[in-house]
Amino acid sequence: MAKDVLCEVNSCKFWAAGNKCAASSIYVVNNRGNQASNSGETDCKTFEPKI
Repeated sequence: MAKDVLCEVNSCKFWAAGNKCAASSIYVVNNRGNQASNSGETDCKTFEPKI
């Protein structure tokens, strides 16, 4: 499993310094049917906006 997850979405509450994701788990889904063929066809469902 990945030990460091990088993320540039600084509007997410899990974003941490150094473009790190501080969430305890990550949930990524396919947004284009049954099989994604590139990263643009996936979405991070872990995202929560900073308040």
